[in-house]
Amino acid sequence: MFPRILRLGIVFLLVLAVGCAEKPEEKSFIFGMLMVGPFNDRGWSQAHYDAGLYVESKLPGVKMLYLDKVNPADRPGLTLPQVVDDLVSKGARLIIANSDDMKDGIREAAKQHPDITFIHVSGDDVLTKKAPPNLSNVMGRMEYGKMMAGFVAALTTKTGKIGYLGPLINEETRRLASSSFLGAAYAWQQVRKRPLDELKFKVSWIGFWFNIPGVTADPTQVANRFFDGGYDVVISGIDTTEALVVATQKRKAGREVWAIPYDYKGACQGADEVCLGVPYFNWGPAYLTSVKAVRDGTWKQTWEWNGPDWNDINNEDTSGVGFLNGPALSTEVAAKLDSFVQGLATGKINVFQGPIFYQDGTPFLVAGETASDQKVWYMPQLLKGMEGASGPK
Repeated sequence: MFPRILRLGIVFLLVLAVGCAEKPEEKSFIFGMLMVGPFNDRGWSQAHYDAGLYVESKLPGVKMLYLDKVNPADRPGLTLPQVVDDLVSKGARLIIANSDDMKDGIREAAKQHPDITFIHVSGDDVLTKKAPPNLSNVMGRMEYGKMMAGFVAALTTKTGKIGYLGPLINEETRRLASSSFLGAAYAWQQVRKRPLDELKFKVSWIGFWFNIPGVTADPTQVANRFFDGGYDVVISGIDTTEALVVATQKRKAGREVWAIPYDYKGACQGADEVCLGVPYFNWGPAYLTSVKAVRDGTWKQTWEWNGPDWNDINNEDTSGVGFLNGPALSTEVAAKLDSFVQGLATGKINVFQGPIFYQDGTPFLVAGETASDQKVWYMPQLLKGMEGASGPK
């Protein structure tokens, strides 16, 4: 017989061993995030930053390293390969670059580090076969969120004049502005039963994703011009919240105006009187899948264009994009938005269905034609019925 103290010691060791065996191994893993704007911009970059925190919360042992303000104005002379070299030296095995403007630099860095995995957000290198084998593309189908923004704008406006505060001009920004217009056109014609030529939809571009003094047009001034010109709803396509700020100022001065921000689900906060809602990106699910795949050695190159989870477009664990109703959205319009979303979910409503024409009058979609993904992705012009430049002058 073992002495009692020895028996107790053996039991303790057995319990300890069983507990250790049952505890899942926490694999350490570092990923890097490169953001074009400030991590706390309440817009595009913060949506990515928060997604990184989401991944950390879901995967014990995983850590994010990030660098924000990765743009020529804030960090002149800094190249993406230099930043990537630094992240790799700190142990990063996956690097996410969050802006279309980073396309060339992140491709170069990926070629220089073939043993590191890269994700470029909003690009198309995988589609065009320019991507090295260690680089994927990810984007959200924000076209749906922009349709919803246009829809509520058209049902709310009292002047019939909607402004769109645009960033720079490229295929992405043209298709998002056009999606807003098509959502507005549907609401104007099908719900309000008014002819489309009575709706004014104007796009003004500032030249970049956010204000760079001396380089871009000032978004505050652009928003002011919209409101002072009789536009009572401004839809933002830029990464920051100037449209909401100016709308709030106008409201305090007695003007009945509204705004719709972009990118970040918390953007309406502090603008209760004017915010109709926000179409936002939810990068968490895609990033979680990618980090797990790279960490576990199962990653494969993909081009992803992730849409809403139509069962719940605001489910943070499943939906790539969402739309949160704002405090200023009326109950009546909110109910009609629910019906619009249901129509999009079932396919009964498709605003990308012909006949639709480009600004120059040439057909985008002929009668009965439904737009393919590629046709929407590579939009060369804005659409007929929209005012504003389709390309640089």
